[in-house]
Amino acid sequence: MADTAEAHIQKLLSDLWRRSLPQVLERLAILEQAASAASIAPLPSIVQRDATSVAHKFSGSLGMFGFPEGTRLARELEQELGADMPHPALLAELTSQLRRTLFPSA
Repeated sequence: MADTAEAHIQKLLSDLWRRSLPQVLERLAILEQAASAASIAPLPSIVQRDATSVAHKFSGSLGMFGFPEGTRLARELEQELGADMPHPALLAELTSQLRRTLFPSA
């Protein structure tokens, strides 16, 4: 009985992940754009705020989908984006690692 319930929950989470993919990709793009912008000039406050919000949402949800490493990376991104002057190379590396974690075959 427990195996059936667990399998049902896994199927529901898998279905939810598939339905969430467009939003996940959109959010990942926001982080990538922020990392790219930071490499050129200090981040505008609205870009920094939006990217921080995205990182926070990822850190709160990725573990549920079976991405504990994604949660860790998102927390690091959130922390770095919360700094007065986020380090561009670190933002780029963390964002790249997050993409590889979420989409390893891409």
